Amino acid sequence: MSTVEIGEGFSGSGADAAHINTLLGHRDGPVGTALATALATPTPGHTPFLCVYEPGVPCEPPTLFVNKATIAGDHHGELTWGAAQAGVAEGVAAFAAERFSASDLRKYAVIVAVWVNPLAQNASAVYQNNREATLTALRRGGQSLADADVPATVARWRSGQPAHNPYFDPR
Repeated sequence: MSTVEIGEGFSGSGADAAHINTLLGHRDGPVGTALATALATPTPGHTPFLCVYEPGVPCEPPTLFVNKATIAGDHHGELTWGAAQAGVAEGVAAFAAERFSASDLRKYAVIVAVWVNPLAQNASAVYQNNREATLTALRRGGQSLADADVPATVARWRSGQPAHNPYFDPR
């Protein structure tokens, strides 16, 4: 494994969509340091926390959940800390099961930056979209540079295809 695997995933549509960024690396490396630093330095509206699979059962590898959107009320908070966290935990568990042995899990840490739209409404959709986006991001982060989208990005740029995403498409 490289020092840090960086991944991105998007799933769903509309306000219930999920956008995930992941960092996976050794606990005794930069990801472990970043996890400890973020956990110890919350800011108003952004309180990183250790993600749990269920109460009292933390994710393995340890996973820091960082909300990208400032919590905008009780419902938004419940979707972020409830449905989105459960989806992230499922995505991390699925990835860990396909990639790591039990002893390997003790070596790594994960940071997941999570976007939950303040206008999201459907807890089941938020859960499922965060599960899929997390698993996608972790898988993409694990791809070798030769398999990554960097060459495809350059090829698209050279062909004149504009950058776009689910929120903006100039085409």
